[in-house]
Amino acid sequence: MKFPSLRAWLFSLAALISLPAFAQDDGLLPVTQAFHLTADASKAGVVKLHWTIAPNYYLYRGQLKIKATDEAALKLGEPQLPDGVKHHDEFLGDVETYHGAMDATVPYTLTDPSAKTIALTVRYQGCHEVEPKICYPPNTEKLNLTIGAPPVETSPAANAASSTGSTLPAASGAAAASPPASGLALLGGKTATSSDGSPLPAEKAFRFEAIATAPDKLLLRWTMPKDYYLYRDKTALEVISPKGASLGEPEWPSGIAHNDKYNGDAIVYYDQVELPVSLKDGPAKGTVVVQATFQGCLENGICYPVMTRQVKLDLAGGTGTDVTPAGASDSAASAGTPPEVAPQMPPPGVGESPGLLAVLGLALLGGLILNLMPCVLPVLSLKVVSVVEGSSHGGGARKHALYYTAGVLVSFAAIGLAVIGLRAAGHALGWGFQLQQPIAISVLIYIMLAVGLSMSGVVQFGTSLGNTGNSLASRSGPTGDFFTGVLAVVVASPCTAPFMGPALAFAFAASPLVALLVFLLLGLGLALPFLAIGYIPALARLLPRPGRWMETFKQVLAFPMYLTAVWLVWVLANQRGANAVGAVLAGAVLLAAALWWFERSRGGKPLSKAFVAILALGALYPLLVINGLEKPQAAAASSDRVDFSPEKLAELRKSGKPVFVDMGADWCVTCKANEHAVLDTDAFRAVLKETGATYMYGDWTDVNPTIAAFLEQHHSPGVPLYVVYPGNGKEGKKLSTVLTQDSVATALREAAAP
Repeated sequence: MKFPSLRAWLFSLAALISLPAFAQDDGLLPVTQAFHLTADASKAGVVKLHWTIAPNYYLYRGQLKIKATDEAALKLGEPQLPDGVKHHDEFLGDVETYHGAMDATVPYTLTDPSAKTIALTVRYQGCHEVEPKICYPPNTEKLNLTIGAPPVETSPAANAASSTGSTLPAASGAAAASPPASGLALLGGKTATSSDGSPLPAEKAFRFEAIATAPDKLLLRWTMPKDYYLYRDKTALEVISPKGASLGEPEWPSGIAHNDKYNGDAIVYYDQVELPVSLKDGPAKGTVVVQATFQGCLENGICYPVMTRQVKLDLAGGTGTDVTPAGASDSAASAGTPPEVAPQMPPPGVGESPGLLAVLGLALLGGLILNLMPCVLPVLSLKVVSVVEGSSHGGGARKHALYYTAGVLVSFAAIGLAVIGLRAAGHALGWGFQLQQPIAISVLIYIMLAVGLSMSGVVQFGTSLGNTGNSLASRSGPTGDFFTGVLAVVVASPCTAPFMGPALAFAFAASPLVALLVFLLLGLGLALPFLAIGYIPALARLLPRPGRWMETFKQVLAFPMYLTAVWLVWVLANQRGANAVGAVLAGAVLLAAALWWFERSRGGKPLSKAFVAILALGALYPLLVINGLEKPQAAAASSDRVDFSPEKLAELRKSGKPVFVDMGADWCVTCKANEHAVLDTDAFRAVLKETGATYMYGDWTDVNPTIAAFLEQHHSPGVPLYVVYPGNGKEGKKLSTVLTQDSVATALREAAAP
């Protein structure tokens, strides 16, 4: 996986917190108006793109990406871009920008010379350079161009499927026509409020817009600032005119199960939701008027009265125009909930968050305890041998410890920046995200096998551990120690040590600098035992003296490496099925053969070395096979648990039943330990029967946006996550990541109480 640079990550973060769609209240243009794109495919073999850039706006040269939608059918050449104005950007460093207008020429070759159309995906990003100074999130436009046709202006209707959703150019509904609120604020991810600190007006808190993507298809969109949410079940749609026309069943995306004091259990949407809906018995051309009635709330704040918006849509394509009658936008009488402000409460888990110093202490302690977790122990066996060796001479142990610590800290920093940065860019990632990737799992299998074979004596990487007695000296060098630190962090991801959960949750909600500090303290805790041995002679003297026993000890420690590889194969099987297992085992055999022949052919002829290279390259082919495999069909759920879905959770809660939600993954060692000790026992099943609770399981072994949203809702940096929902409609209780029979039984009995 390619991680973004720190500068690019900070830039994306700044863009995302400064411009959701409601930033148009400050007089900002929609992205497709600020940077208006025209495409010209009139000449075969070349596409010309022209941007008309509004005054006080500019485009980044380096952020322009042009790709073929179908790379098998269309081969693009290198885009020809003009030189831009050079300046230093606070986020991206030295950049080039365009003002006023910009032309790009893209040569192409068609696989099928008789093809009449070409499809491109164009991604660009720009900023507003005067107050309010903001940078738009990257915008993607999908172009379908007819070769030989005149230039076309990309319209919002043609780009309704844009990945950013920003191709609905301006908010329709009441908000588009109303004057901007003077105090709208969205700084550092804080809740947007008016200048006096009160909740936003309804038309600004819930911005509604619509577009006709085809004569019989509409796309509706609601955009909410941070911490505002929309109810799914309190949304109603109808056609006002022409008579006889109606709407089909809305295609609602998966939402988030939510409970509040206004409407109890419900499915809600945060940030933004797009809703495709079909138009039945409507005119082939002309206009229709669609009415949307909906309701939403501010998290731990007010619940707004029911709102009504009417938009007039041209079925030929285009953004809807607000035609809401005066006085019809709010329906307080039907809201069923008071519009006054409710007591302000922090989000779940935030009010009781410890301070920064306490979090750093928890991070250090969590990293220290991580050394005892089963996923880390196989890799630490490498360090045990090298530290024992280094303790017998001078500063050997100290050097081992320093380079190992450097590997740990660099890896923790890289993973932390990647997770936080990609989450800020809209990707739902958490601790251990790399183990959701089959390629990463396969590479780790190879690494564990190679290390195990080395410890078994099949192949030696660098100098041997030694022969006899006190002449033993570690000569694996800084690279080996650093790599061991990197490997320890990578395989530590399946485990979540006690105290790591609060620290990681704090890191994901904190500023980048504080988050990075938390990750570094986690790494320091992981490396602390070896630093202590390296720098405290009394501890080093407690270690056994090196000797012949170490060769046997090293070979014995190879077997945990093999077992780790076996466990990773099992995880891969659950991710991509038996075909992936067969591929990775074949690759492992080729890798073992390459290492074996490498050792036998030391100092041999070039032909022997070439054979080693061929075997090693052959081991890479299965990785390509695995990368192309689809996720296997899910097995039937266990009879004593149901699969997680927000809708099913809301249904169970409405029925008054307690619900035990378990979010886990096959690669999560902590999850499996909890299953063995608590969740897969007769005692747990007896408590479920006693309390009438339902056991609901969400599998995060592979990427799953619905589960990721649930984790985000509960401020969890990853799995495991356990939440017990009571049968009386109150908020769920988040349990510790390390379960005990007593803690689970107590939580379920409390949830079942009247």
